[in-house]
Amino acid sequence: MDGAETPADRPTLSVVVPVHGVEAYLATCLDSILAQPGAEDVEVVAVDDASPDGSGRLLDRYAARDPRVRVVRLTENAGLGGARNAGAAHATGDYLWFVDGDDWLPPGAVAAVRERLAGTRPDVLIVEHAEVFPDGRVVARPSGPALGGRSVPLRLADRPELLTLAQSACTKLVRRAFLAGSGLSFRPGWYEDCAYSHPLLIAAGSIDVLERDCYHYRQRPRDRITATLSSRHFEVFDQYASVFGWLATTGGAAPDRFRPDLFRVMLDHYLVIVGNDFRLPPEARRAFFRRMAADYRRWLPPAGYPRPGGVAGLKHRMVRHDAYLVWAVLRAAHRAAGRLRRSLRPRPTRPAPTTSNAPAGADT
Repeated sequence: MDGAETPADRPTLSVVVPVHGVEAYLATCLDSILAQPGAEDVEVVAVDDASPDGSGRLLDRYAARDPRVRVVRLTENAGLGGARNAGAAHATGDYLWFVDGDDWLPPGAVAAVRERLAGTRPDVLIVEHAEVFPDGRVVARPSGPALGGRSVPLRLADRPELLTLAQSACTKLVRRAFLAGSGLSFRPGWYEDCAYSHPLLIAAGSIDVLERDCYHYRQRPRDRITATLSSRHFEVFDQYASVFGWLATTGGAAPDRFRPDLFRVMLDHYLVIVGNDFRLPPEARRAFFRRMAADYRRWLPPAGYPRPGGVAGLKHRMVRHDAYLVWAVLRAAHRAAGRLRRSLRPRPTRPAPTTSNAPAGADT
């Protein structure tokens, strides 16, 4: 039919799946990609990142029966960022999609993504995602509000608010030739996504946003770094240093115009980490706050930045003045007030028993 899209018109797609210790979830992930309409010629580059479980054997079984699956094996654990870099180096598709081995794609995601890529051919395509919790709850994370009614594709200068979206690389498909030309890659360590996603959006010549849930992010409280008490959360400072260092070396007015927005995103990110009971060991919180204050002085744009109002703005001022004790006291007071409010809530009353002819103990 005239004007209809043919398979040759569609950009080819490589899905890079880093794999480490996810044997229990890996089949769900791979099946969610391979069984979808539109995935008939999709390439899956699965990276066995020296996984300690049976993930490697499972990958070999998939590769043996499905030519779309290619396995890259690393002899030493490279971490999430290193595994993604290795997979990207072996990919051949026009576009790359990073999908973590414990997550999955909802039905219709591949076809929807490829249709949009065929229509607009952007450097970066942002897709919406949902968080799926162990109790079955699905919480959508829409990106539409950040567009503010603007048409797509666009450049980041048209909508800097895109920097405030989830930093996850998994929600950003990238044109492989553009990524190679930009020189961007994942850095080692925790919070690797922020040092990748922000420069990616700044460097992109065109950004499209598909307002459709195309990625399901499995929430595993015991295994997420965001719920892990560790001093490794300090690695976030190196990741943002990389971002601002990249801005300095890139040069020009275009990248530099995003410095104020990035500065605010950085501070908000730091404040989330320092205020979370499940990330920093209590004895490390003061040192982390001090590093925040140092980064405030180090990266503050000469012309300032859009400081928020209200409580958020108050927190920013505390960081500016390195007022850890004030912040800690107000944090403790806020949490105490929250506990008090919860204790004062009326408890639901149980209904009075009713007369029934059912035998004692029977379901009614």
